[in-house]
Amino acid sequence: MAARLAVAAVLLYLVTFSEGAKILGVLPMGAKSHFNIGSGFMKTLAEAGHDVTVISPFPLKNAPKNYRTIELTGLLEDGRFNQNMFELKSDGGIVAPLIMLIMMYESFAPMICKFILGHENVVKLLNSDEKFDLVFAETFISESLYGFAQHFDAPLIAYSTFGSSMWTNDLVGTPAPPSHVANYLLSYTDKMTFWQRFHNTAMYLFDRLYYEWRYLPSQKRMYDEGFPNAKMTFEQQMKNVSLVFLNQHFSLSSPRPYPPNMIEAGGIQIEDAKPLPADLQKYLDEAKDGVIYFCMGSNIKSIHFPEEKRNAFLRVFSKLKQRVLWKFEDETMPNQPPNLMIKAWMPQNDILAHPNVKLFITHGGLLGMTEALYHGKPLVGIPIFGDQPMNVQKAVRSGYGVLLDYDNINEQTVETALRTVLNDPSYTRNVKEVSDRFRDKPMTPKETAVFWTEYVIRHRGAPHLRSPALDLSLFQYELLDVYAVMLVLLIGVIAVDIYIAKKILRKVCRKMCSGGQKKKKQH
Repeated sequence: MAARLAVAAVLLYLVTFSEGAKILGVLPMGAKSHFNIGSGFMKTLAEAGHDVTVISPFPLKNAPKNYRTIELTGLLEDGRFNQNMFELKSDGGIVAPLIMLIMMYESFAPMICKFILGHENVVKLLNSDEKFDLVFAETFISESLYGFAQHFDAPLIAYSTFGSSMWTNDLVGTPAPPSHVANYLLSYTDKMTFWQRFHNTAMYLFDRLYYEWRYLPSQKRMYDEGFPNAKMTFEQQMKNVSLVFLNQHFSLSSPRPYPPNMIEAGGIQIEDAKPLPADLQKYLDEAKDGVIYFCMGSNIKSIHFPEEKRNAFLRVFSKLKQRVLWKFEDETMPNQPPNLMIKAWMPQNDILAHPNVKLFITHGGLLGMTEALYHGKPLVGIPIFGDQPMNVQKAVRSGYGVLLDYDNINEQTVETALRTVLNDPSYTRNVKEVSDRFRDKPMTPKETAVFWTEYVIRHRGAPHLRSPALDLSLFQYELLDVYAVMLVLLIGVIAVDIYIAKKILRKVCRKMCSGGQKKKKQH
């Protein structure tokens, strides 16, 4: 009997293993927050039994046996990943988002893509005889890297580390009218005033023109150089994306008109809370008045706060009855109040899960905000760049967060922001409500990722999900050709009507004139 069970177990293992696919993940960014989302997908697929190979500058700690990293050694040494991110602070004006956009298109994108396509470890992979059933790639100014899919003759799934954008929408034909879909670099939500819609539309037009006329041609050149024997042209590969995952959920943003192959999987990186290190567990458990958790993410470092802003936080913390946990990269910080614990690294998700955490001070990155919402923690947001201003504004307008402007940080503004959230229970009540909506799903983000990834593999790229909008030109999609013909017809009808009206008017005038002349002769 035992032998039969052993044989059955082996057969079950072989069947399971044989069904596993070989998946190549392209996680190109040197930002740890981006990696955390991508590795969330890759680790989930590995745990589901698939053989996963990941191109990334970050090796995964405690990776499953079927998870292999092709490490992009040297990428993290680029100064752009280690600079003081506070220097990128947007001033909230009209020009700042344009500068940020141009900087990403002209500097960051070519640096990343050229580095990866020319890296010796990547070149070795491309010249090998390896086969993959699917390519999984981040869509973040990285279009030339989609060429891995055609190289390995595999379907392509793209994922976004934040919500939808022009980069993701174009891949699957998602409509995104600027009347209610704000550009991710602007701090607007889905309900905009006239001038906000005006600004958003101007930003959309600038982004679209720059993207089409300058950025995409540069990506095409890198694609052609990186894949000289490509089976598809750059344009064909751009229209050959099977599915797009978004690190988003409508409860955190707003409803969007997605096609069936654009899937929300927000929170893929969130795992069940693990036991905390003993010192942190004790510190949190014994905080009878609660704990404030302060973290500016993985790219923005608290150590770069100017001294006067750092001291403003320290003075306010010293007045509070709550304990404070601050992710601060220099653990020898001077002037620490007794209710403050600092560490260079902290297990954020596990900390936010603790019931004694009452407030989260954050830069507004989508990962941290998603984790805070999942665990029902209100926040004070200090947005610096990118989508952070938009994310914090959503929290403010939904009633679970307060904006603390980086440029105006001083003792008074910090104290006002913290006490507002701590002393008003509506912030906690509102975030709990949003948390309930976010958790109320038929499948978890991980289950969603596994199902749809395997769906694409099972159906050989799932071409039946592809929107016919991808086959239309801009003129056809926007019906500009139809409107042009309608306008010509309308002008023609009006011209004919005017011509007929003139002829009738002339006849009437002639009759009236001739009738008047007859009367004159009779007299």
